[in-house]
Amino acid sequence: MKPANVPALGARYWVALVLASAFGANTGDFAARVLHLGHALGLVPLALIFGAILVAEARARVSGEAFYWFAIVTMRTAATNLGDLFDHDLHVAPLLVIGVLSALLAALVLTDRAAFAPLRAEDGAVPPTDARYWTTMLVAGVLGTALGDYAADDLELGAGIAAVANLAVLAALLGLGRAPGFGVKALYWVTVVSVRTAGTNVGDWLASRHGLGLGLPLSTALTGLAFGSLVALWRPRPAPMGLRAASASR
Repeated sequence: MKPANVPALGARYWVALVLASAFGANTGDFAARVLHLGHALGLVPLALIFGAILVAEARARVSGEAFYWFAIVTMRTAATNLGDLFDHDLHVAPLLVIGVLSALLAALVLTDRAAFAPLRAEDGAVPPTDARYWTTMLVAGVLGTALGDYAADDLELGAGIAAVANLAVLAALLGLGRAPGFGVKALYWVTVVSVRTAGTNVGDWLASRHGLGLGLPLSTALTGLAFGSLVALWRPRPAPMGLRAASASR
């Protein structure tokens, strides 16, 4: 994606990503259960939607971060379905799924030469949103789904307690990222996994009868409204001069 279409890192970015994660957890379950697409079949339209977003973004004459956020929600929805496919349909052992996905994520991150390079403010701080980025985002999303379900179900914490615990882990990681020398791409991806894990628990707690019990339609509507409202009303700060210059030259 063009740099001008990618939001900058900061409090707004991470809060929006948490809400997008909870929304995507609900939309994944909504598509599979309410629309009866199932966990596997629903991946086909999601792949087409994601491809259409990338094509539209590449051809668009106007810039805007809506392209990025639509792609994020679509990717998160697919990650929910993939995680549930492994767990509920294929009955793969949760720890095996977590182990394989962790190894795959580590391979994607550590084979990147810039894994431990600082995320520079003049670049907007978010890693380049190329094919590697979106592949890593999908793996991180599926891993977060598996971790969230494992904490809530296998560890028997329940979605509510698991959400609180994982949000605390996320807060610690965000604090670590502000420390000198820790604002690197590798930590970004660890934080994304934490966001996805917490978002899974938040979305499930809102919808589940063992949580707030709103049900999927209402929970999906509320998380979508919360996410959309935050992105629309919490306006981003002007891009750094270096980023504006880079965007203008493309």
